[in-house]
Amino acid sequence: MNHSEDLLKRLPNDIGGLSTDRVQQTDHVLLPWEKRCHALADVLDFHKIINTEEKRRGVEALGAEMMNSLTYYERWIAAFSVILFQKQILVPDELARKMAEVEARYAREPAL
Repeated sequence: MNHSEDLLKRLPNDIGGLSTDRVQQTDHVLLPWEKRCHALADVLDFHKIINTEEKRRGVEALGAEMMNSLTYYERWIAAFSVILFQKQILVPDELARKMAEVEARYAREPAL
């Protein structure tokens, strides 16, 4: 199998068997929005709106370019958005309105 064929058969996060640099494991404190994202995933799963398998497929569907440019939890948020749009639970305009509302609220708050 040549390199192009291999790329076509692998999903973006399927890196098993590929040569790479050694993984540098580091502990870090999750940012508040990352904790909320994780909680959102739990709530969506608990209420059977988006399960773990759908989330995994949603992240993989983002493609290699987005997977390589987004952080771990940014991938989750992007995948959740697309899945909720597909299920017609959320519409892009509604999400954009809410994001603008949150952004405005944070702009008014003093920095810590």
